[in-house]
Amino acid sequence: MTYTGTLEVKAEVSIDDTGTVTGIAWPFGKPDSYGDLIEPTAFKFAPEIPMIVEHEQRQVVGIWNSHEVTDKGLEVKGRLFVEGVGPAREARRHLVAGSMSGLSIGYQLHEHKARPEGGRVLTDLTITEISLCRRPVHPDARTTEVKSITEGNSMENEAVQNPLVVEQKSDPVVSQEEVKALKARMDAFEAKSNRIRGANNNHPNGQNDNSEKKALESFMRTGSIAEVKAIATDSNVDGGYFVLPTTDLTIRSLLTDLSPMRGLAEVVSIAGNKYERFYSLGKRGAQKVSERSDRPQDTATPNLIKHSYGVCEYYAAPTTTRTLLEDAAVDLSSWLINNVVHDFAETEGEDFMTGDGADNSPKGLLTYPTASEKDFAREWGKFQYVAAGATAPTDAQLSDALIKLISTLRRPYKGNAVFLMNSATALRLRQIKDTTGRYLWAPTGNLIEGVDHPLLGFRVEIDESMPDIGSGETPIAFGDFKQGYVIVDRQGIRVEQDSTTRKGWIVFDSYKRLGGGAGDFNAIKFLKISAN
Repeated sequence: MTYTGTLEVKAEVSIDDTGTVTGIAWPFGKPDSYGDLIEPTAFKFAPEIPMIVEHEQRQVVGIWNSHEVTDKGLEVKGRLFVEGVGPAREARRHLVAGSMSGLSIGYQLHEHKARPEGGRVLTDLTITEISLCRRPVHPDARTTEVKSITEGNSMENEAVQNPLVVEQKSDPVVSQEEVKALKARMDAFEAKSNRIRGANNNHPNGQNDNSEKKALESFMRTGSIAEVKAIATDSNVDGGYFVLPTTDLTIRSLLTDLSPMRGLAEVVSIAGNKYERFYSLGKRGAQKVSERSDRPQDTATPNLIKHSYGVCEYYAAPTTTRTLLEDAAVDLSSWLINNVVHDFAETEGEDFMTGDGADNSPKGLLTYPTASEKDFAREWGKFQYVAAGATAPTDAQLSDALIKLISTLRRPYKGNAVFLMNSATALRLRQIKDTTGRYLWAPTGNLIEGVDHPLLGFRVEIDESMPDIGSGETPIAFGDFKQGYVIVDRQGIRVEQDSTTRKGWIVFDSYKRLGGGAGDFNAIKFLKISAN
């Protein structure tokens, strides 16, 4: 093929005794007239690919024996049935004459994405037929070679036998017989256009991109039940009906409870394998002095406390077969990846609350010791707790303990303070009423649909990892979690597709690295179910 400034395409045609047709069914590097491009890796092929004319399914004129994706495009090679099929000989005459030198692919489209310039990028499709045509959608999809076993063995002989094989400088003279043939062909095209058709690159938006319509058309036009039996869940063709299955192309995941800690705590992204920060105890060293008194040279120096947070690796490897991934109507790969993300969220949420901190894994908020001493009197590394006043507290004792819990948290932390508890504890608190029947959790005295009322003026978050109300437990946490807990991300979730370790299987090798632990031990307080 050669290209000029006007993108005129000249097909190189030759004839010998091998009976084959070769060409480029889809060139790369330039979109078709619809603005569509096909990625070189997108092509899959049906077991047998017929050679037809103008996508007329009943006019098979040959078979495509080989196909190969090269730098130029999809190069194909096939054989015309010129020794026994009249339309094949007619097609050959048009090919040799140059009046039909285009190729057009018919395909089933599986995946595509939009092009910013307009049109689409087809990323996954199956070639089902390749047509000889006069006007391909892609101007560069042309035959490059036509060979016949029955009609001559050289270009010179063909030119003598068929006077149409000349360089055409202007429109040829058309006979009355050719006009009649053209009219008949146009009538056939019109009838064909009124039928449900499959997708191809001349008609990229096929009207029958599902098996139900194809089976219905086949049954109504031919009476054949082959396609119906292939897809029907129940059929009785003798009785004149069949039931076609309808598949929801989405996979519905069962919802689970996820920890809100990632949204509450401070999240830090790092480039190394460890994160360090310092906390100052802020000891006061200033003293009052008179005009002539000595100034001490050794006032108190604030103590610095260093916290180190390592990161560990979380790993998951969901696996599926290559066949299922290619043939399934649903997007299995996206579903598997989303499932991994959800799985990681559940696992890390548990570790943020109850993790043991081994091997640089997150140390859970509930695993740190607690003490009753107030801030700066309490040993660093312990959270403060407020006792409920009994191991089986009454509603009044719980109400009093909540008020005391709020009062214990110092002012610098109250601006972002929230309650954290599980749903069972929240239910218990929602049922507490005063002597007039007013609910503790509803300041207006009633529940407004769709509105989550604050508890004593502060937001409530639900985390099922928090313990139930019970003797010695700490079922309620209150404070500024962004100051009190730190989550360290080494990187986001990485997903790599592995198709070589197990032949025929696709493994989605997924991993992430993170850590976590307590930050400021003064920022979070716990309500403890105990007498003192």
